[in-house]
Amino acid sequence: MKQSRQYYKLAFIFISIAILSFAVLAFSTAHAQSVDELKNKINASNDNIRQLNEEIKKYQSEIDALGKQASSLKNTLASLDLSRKKLEADLAVTRNKIDSTNLEIKELSLQIDDKSERIDDGKRVIAQSLNTISQMESDSLIETFLSSRTLAEAWNNTDELNTLQSGVKDRIDDLKNVKISLEDNKKKTETKKAQLVSLQNDLANQKKILAETVKEKNTILAETKNTEANYKKVLISKEVQKDAFEKELTDLESSLKFAIDPNSIPSSGSGVLKWPLDKVRITQYFGNTEFATKNPSVYKGTGHNGVDFNASIGTPVKASAGGIVTNVINTSIAQRCGYGKWISIKHPNGLSTLYSHLSLPTASVGDSVTTGEVIGYSGNTGFTTGPHLHFGVYVTKGLQTIESKSCPGIMIPYAAFNAYLNPLSYL
Repeated sequence: MKQSRQYYKLAFIFISIAILSFAVLAFSTAHAQSVDELKNKINASNDNIRQLNEEIKKYQSEIDALGKQASSLKNTLASLDLSRKKLEADLAVTRNKIDSTNLEIKELSLQIDDKSERIDDGKRVIAQSLNTISQMESDSLIETFLSSRTLAEAWNNTDELNTLQSGVKDRIDDLKNVKISLEDNKKKTETKKAQLVSLQNDLANQKKILAETVKEKNTILAETKNTEANYKKVLISKEVQKDAFEKELTDLESSLKFAIDPNSIPSSGSGVLKWPLDKVRITQYFGNTEFATKNPSVYKGTGHNGVDFNASIGTPVKASAGGIVTNVINTSIAQRCGYGKWISIKHPNGLSTLYSHLSLPTASVGDSVTTGEVIGYSGNTGFTTGPHLHFGVYVTKGLQTIESKSCPGIMIPYAAFNAYLNPLSYL
């Protein structure tokens, strides 16, 4: 009778394992089909992104070519139209990234469900197996031999028990690996959700920049009545205002005397700052550059006080180091005056950084930002000859701000000449 009970127990546990394994297989097959469908959709989104990026490169190349030509109403309007098309493509890329990220989150969710189901099934199988083992082991080895008709049968019963025990151990090991994989998928899901929030913020900001670009074109058309002669008059008026601004800034800088304590700032070449853009192309360096030398009426012999980077309208601008946002100028007045829309950040190492000519600042005064955090988007605001990012580095103690007389209603940054530092010395 004992031998029959053992056979029934073994048969029961093996049948249970088979049933559960079949259920897991059916669930996994359905899951695999769903995952394949999601992967196909993700691949389609990624293909769209690649095609859109090719369009963006084409628009950027055309924008760069226009930037090398003489300023005219026709070229300015053409550049704005190309910027609009590029921004629309940027929007489409972001939408595809959002779609792709949502699909990836669904894929991870399916994998989590699959692994959770496997863990639950595994626990049930292990519980049943352990219960059977416990009952089988309650019979002593001597009882097993005495209840068997032959010695071979006794050994077979003992081997079956060992096989069952070994199977339980393998299932436990498998569950440990599944659990590790489950935790990894959960972490990936949280990362993807954070990326999704960031992409949604990008989308909202890109829409604002696109609207501003369209508005700028309409403003130019209204000012010039779409004639080249009127455009030239607007340019002359801007040059007069720009000269007044530069003179004001130089006068303020000349009036300041500042002694730098070299121990209060990082040493040159320390690399304490990171590039404010993902793709770096310098269009003007710091100091008495060729452009600064050829434009003495602008720079008054003091040289260029920062570094200019090529950056099309809407390019994400990042904090070059962690710190506190001290100034954010984001008014319509700044659209065509001075540094345009700009942000400054005070860093704990004695340096401050300036990011100007932005299309859209996204940080706020008092924000604590981290290295590489997006704080705004590049643009063509203020006195510029084309879209770019002006990046300045100052000794914090020497940096001041004041309301501009030539651009009433906006604050401008200024410092003693020796408080301006070469950004490349710290990047």
